[in-house]
Amino acid sequence: MKKLLISTKNSEFQVIQALKTNRVKRSKSNEVFVEGIESIKQVVSAGLEITRIIVHDEGKLSNWGKQLVGNVNSKLIEMRFDLYKELCDREEPSEMLVTVKIQPLTLAELSLPEKPFVLIFDRPSDHGNFGSILRSANSFNVDAIFVIGHTIDYYDPKVIRSSLGSIFHSKIVHIQSMQELEEWIAQQKQQNGLQVVGTDSTGSVSITDRKLETPLALVLGNEAKGISVALKNICDFVVSIPISGAVNSLNVACAGSILLWDVYKNSRISRD
Repeated sequence: MKKLLISTKNSEFQVIQALKTNRVKRSKSNEVFVEGIESIKQVVSAGLEITRIIVHDEGKLSNWGKQLVGNVNSKLIEMRFDLYKELCDREEPSEMLVTVKIQPLTLAELSLPEKPFVLIFDRPSDHGNFGSILRSANSFNVDAIFVIGHTIDYYDPKVIRSSLGSIFHSKIVHIQSMQELEEWIAQQKQQNGLQVVGTDSTGSVSITDRKLETPLALVLGNEAKGISVALKNICDFVVSIPISGAVNSLNVACAGSILLWDVYKNSRISRD
């Protein structure tokens, strides 16, 4: 492993900083910045290519950190602590940061089981919500997540961190147009009888009255605007979660998690 020492904001530092802060840079290079030991462990678990390991003191690495450095064929970058801390969002920086190669997935490349479980998120706008729903999707065996319209960058460090690295085990597809989605749904309905179910606090069907199970595509609306009219029109029906209390709706990540669990429970899915 080649070791590089950084004591100034040189070109290598600027590349790493751009991967953290610049959506366009991440997209062009198919490379992302990862902070947090649990997220890094999920990178390793997913078998992704680590391009850089960044530390501020190699000699103070834990046994796990030393083992990772020894097992990965990438750049090892040791930088002055003030530069390292500038890259970290956490008040107490973890022992290392990494950059990782990713491979965006298209709808044509997507492989699904016989009874697919798909989550469709309409124009997600909050990094924390999206990371949280990725954790739930991973927990409840969602096969793929479709993202519609103008959205956050789902490889933003905030999403990676809030997903606890589950994003690296997720099949995420950015749907380019409603026509592309409509054609895919028509194909799936013919192949396996896929149901498309929207979610809204004003939905006409309560989850207590309708058993949701795969094959199914569950549609979550934008945090502020809900499901678009175009998406609602392709839903077979729209469900709501009965609640009581002073507020009249749930956070989208909370509502989505409840519904994903309900599908998981009803489908009795037990896949690794």
